[in-house]
Amino acid sequence: MKRTSFNDGWEFGPKGNQFAELSGGTTPYRPVPVPHDAMLGRQRTADGNSAGAYFPGGAYEYRKTFHVPAEDEGKRILVEFEGVYRGAMVYVNGAYVTQRPYGYSQFRADIGPHLRYGATNEIRVEARTHQDSRWYTGAGIYRDTWLLIGGPVRIAPEGVRVTTLESDQERAVVEVAVRIENDERVLRTVRLGMEITDADGRAVATGTAPVTAEPGQQAIARQRLYVRDPALWSPEQPALHTATITLDDDRDTTEHTTFGIRTLRLDPTHGLRLNGTPVKLRGACVHHDNGPLGAATYARAEERRVELLKDAGFNAIRMSHHPMSSAMLTACDRLGMFVVDETFDMWTSGKSAFDYSLHFAEWWERDLEAMVAKDYNHPSVIMYSIGNEIPETASPVGPVWGRRLAEKTRALDPTRYVTNSINTTLAVMDDLSAMDQNEDAQQADEDGTGINTFMADAAAHMDAINTSELVTRKTEESFALLDVAGMNYAEARYDLDRKLFPNRIILGTETLPTHIDRIWPLVKEHGHVIGDFTWTGWDYLGEVGIGRPQYRTEGEPPESFMAAYPHLTADCGDLDITGHRRPASYYREIVFGLRTDPYLAVRRPQHHGKTYAGTPWAWSDAISSWTWPGFEDAPVTVEVYGTGDEAELFISGRSQGRRPLESFRTEFDVPYEPGELLAVTYTGGAETGRHAVRTAGALDRLRAESDRGVITATGGDLAFVSLTLTDATGTCHPAADRSVRLEVTGDGVLAGFGSARPSTDERFDMPDHHTYEGRALAILRPTGPGEICLVASARDCDPVKVTVAVQEGR
Repeated sequence: MKRTSFNDGWEFGPKGNQFAELSGGTTPYRPVPVPHDAMLGRQRTADGNSAGAYFPGGAYEYRKTFHVPAEDEGKRILVEFEGVYRGAMVYVNGAYVTQRPYGYSQFRADIGPHLRYGATNEIRVEARTHQDSRWYTGAGIYRDTWLLIGGPVRIAPEGVRVTTLESDQERAVVEVAVRIENDERVLRTVRLGMEITDADGRAVATGTAPVTAEPGQQAIARQRLYVRDPALWSPEQPALHTATITLDDDRDTTEHTTFGIRTLRLDPTHGLRLNGTPVKLRGACVHHDNGPLGAATYARAEERRVELLKDAGFNAIRMSHHPMSSAMLTACDRLGMFVVDETFDMWTSGKSAFDYSLHFAEWWERDLEAMVAKDYNHPSVIMYSIGNEIPETASPVGPVWGRRLAEKTRALDPTRYVTNSINTTLAVMDDLSAMDQNEDAQQADEDGTGINTFMADAAAHMDAINTSELVTRKTEESFALLDVAGMNYAEARYDLDRKLFPNRIILGTETLPTHIDRIWPLVKEHGHVIGDFTWTGWDYLGEVGIGRPQYRTEGEPPESFMAAYPHLTADCGDLDITGHRRPASYYREIVFGLRTDPYLAVRRPQHHGKTYAGTPWAWSDAISSWTWPGFEDAPVTVEVYGTGDEAELFISGRSQGRRPLESFRTEFDVPYEPGELLAVTYTGGAETGRHAVRTAGALDRLRAESDRGVITATGGDLAFVSLTLTDATGTCHPAADRSVRLEVTGDGVLAGFGSARPSTDERFDMPDHHTYEGRALAILRPTGPGEICLVASARDCDPVKVTVAVQEGR
């Protein structure tokens, strides 16, 4: 089918009703770009939901007029929505067409029967959200839309599936299956042409065959093609191929499908093997928001996230806890990033008052089918997760539902593995609660196994619960129905299960960032453990403050798990919401064995000597800076991360001594004095690396730098402009935060502007924003070919100008 963007021309407003219109209480529609996050522009309030970053829910409506030529009558015409959050209702010319309760599924509206041909038509889309998630979801038409038009005999949408049946160095056997639809009232025979080309556009395999489809029916044509000396897809060399499918040389029925040739194998001895080579997954869990863009899913924003995560040492992403966008899948294919794509955060047991559990029983099959159809040709996808921390997993009915989902997934795609991200502690929480109600409760707490003790020190007591006979017994069936046992926060089972369940293959689907030093050696040691996914690789909106640094004051009760308004982010990612790497990211890179130089981070001196009380998801408050004005001669703690035997710290050339490195780190308490801070690591007395940070001088300038000088006018492209307060030498000045004002002119607009400040009442859709630790990020969206000009100004700094060229889209 002919596929064109349907993103332009939308208008948006709060959903009204006829009674409100009669009383004059309506709000005018306004033009908006799609993708669009309807929630991001709402006013946050202190009485809002902390899980959703204190944004309110609401009901929204989009509308668009479009002309349909008279000659299109008789064709199949669809509108494809990659994602509408949530409870989408689609109407054309006032007539109901379709709906989709789940906010993360791709779906299509068959609008043909409701169109006026040779005339102008109107499409309306409703969306609503309210207390239906544990994180910030955004709202509205937040992913791309497409118009699909095809003749009566056509290739179905997502009707091409390419499968690598065999592959070695000499040849690959590639099966191409094509689904043909025939809307005519007669038998139709068409000629199907297939061509596979490599990344350079050279044809490496071809085939052709006639295909006959009965009236009103579908036919699947399947051919094996043979590729000699195939270039195989891998994270190190993500070679891609394109399958071009034609019907009777008709360009309107030509489909181009990108895929990769690769093989997967799995066993408890060698673990996961890609193309015959064992691989360990260095994974990041990520939510779907893009920081200052909210949930609006632009292709370049998704690509940039994958780029930066890979640069930080990750080779795998677990989409949490819903299907990944098509744009991010495409980026993972091209850049070489494994994907574990996830279905649902809940099944029949709800986690929020109005979440998807209310629709699960009726819609799960259609939503699972949509995810697999979207993912099938993406070589980056190696595994499907059928759920996350499903409460009923350890109940008698949990495995019944789990088996339904697992077997349905295998029927849809037998080429990939099935997992379930099971939190074994959560799964037996009802049993632990019951234990606390009986006469043994006091003794259980004394023994360190009661629920009250667990809640008081979650990280310390998870291990005891996870390795208990209770967990072993009650989760056995739910794990047994999977290809890979996904375990959230249960690394204590890794060695135990090797003995109890020798055929069980484990993936750490979610783990604490502060435990990577003990988890990664387990992953490397055990063949049956194929990788680790940290919570989380990229900070996100919502679940506010679960990773914030906290300090306990004697006599005061501990703070709540989530932070009070105006906290905005979870504050627990290796990378912050702007994509800047935090100290935990460099520590992880060192533990992974990907960085030889040490890394310096300094805790904020104003908290020196206080009792730290952060959650297990919280890193320290250290940043990589030696600029602390006002704290001269005050004690500070310096964290040094590195490999080797020991680390030596220098201040302006003077040694502060050597300390042994344990668990890839050590600490020094030293007085702060401006100058240079240097860490040197040693193995057997020989230097293995060094890292230095220097005190910033007086604030001298505001620096602005675009990630690219040329972008395209279409295809979801964006320019990301980093804004940094620096001294004359270019050293970032994290203690000089101030408001920055932007002016954008030319062929583009400001799509988002913000910083990584975890607690703020500033908005992302305004031209003014304060820096955080000396940094902010502006995002520019092109409106057409030409040039975008951004001028940024801040107090005590000369204005700075950035120009981005915008070229015609392909």
